Amino acid sequence: MQAQSDAELLGASAARVDAAIAAFKPPLPLVVAFSGGADSSALLLACHARWPGQVRAIHVHHGLQAAADGFQQHCEQLCASHGIVLKVCAIDARNVQGQSPEDAARQGRYAALIQAAGQPWLAADGVPLDAVRSMALAQHADDQVETLLLALSRGAGVAGLAAMPGHWQRAGLEWFRPLLAVPGQALRDWLRLRDVSWVEDPTNADPGYTRNRIRAQLLPVLEQVFPQFRSTFARSSAHCAQASELLDQQAAADLQLVGAPPAIKALQSLSEARLGNVLRYWLRTEHGTTPTAAQLAQLMAQLGVCTTRGHRIHIKVGRGFVERQGASLGWYNS
Repeated sequence: MQAQSDAELLGASAARVDAAIAAFKPPLPLVVAFSGGADSSALLLACHARWPGQVRAIHVHHGLQAAADGFQQHCEQLCASHGIVLKVCAIDARNVQGQSPEDAARQGRYAALIQAAGQPWLAADGVPLDAVRSMALAQHADDQVETLLLALSRGAGVAGLAAMPGHWQRAGLEWFRPLLAVPGQALRDWLRLRDVSWVEDPTNADPGYTRNRIRAQLLPVLEQVFPQFRSTFARSSAHCAQASELLDQQAAADLQLVGAPPAIKALQSLSEARLGNVLRYWLRTEHGTTPTAAQLAQLMAQLGVCTTRGHRIHIKVGRGFVERQGASLGWYNS
């Protein structure tokens, strides 16, 4: 009786993956970012089962650990056994000074995925295939919770608390995270029911990474105290995403009002909240940089006392400097 109960629980857990894929409606053909781990393996095979012949895979070889060659071999074998077209691209994911290893790997991975997706695709027999239209990533509900908790630990605003979006456009592709409502355990259960193996990244057990400590120490406690925390946290992130969108709409309207580059007198006419909002928006959309809270506060304070022609503003902000240029603000990166 207990074995039957366990089997039913396993099936119910795995069914969450099928439900997520049933609700997933990407433009086809679709390519899946495939690491060989449980999450991307379940995503790739579930999508392939739903749209046979319309799903492809890209594996990014980061070259950061000895196990990477084994990851690639596993991906090649799994794709070959299911008739899935696979591209493998190698990157140098080492970080530069001032950049975290995680950020270096993430930026390199996205660049490689975009480049590989845009190049011609060939079937196993050499026949050209249609260009891909969508990219699917395998982050799931636990990843979303970890992202939210990391944002809270940094004192992030609503944009950071919105965590990871489920859909966006980039480089001519539609990008999706169709598993954000699915717990990581459900993905492993889905694979176990189908007797599919996957690779485990050794760094996932390294407590030196904050995400791993959250996964190993915090999530089990949250499960006990707030059993529905994944869905309630996701709802909070969705509220923050909506608030962030409204703030961007207000900032876009204010940027039209103050101009680009923004006029100092026009900036001074805004409330403190709108001033900070439009400055962040201007720096992000026009210059691709983000100020720290301290940098933004310093810039706003200098704007508040900028009442004479000779007042100088020159402040380190993000990856460059904001300075006064006549009656307006400018930004440069020397």
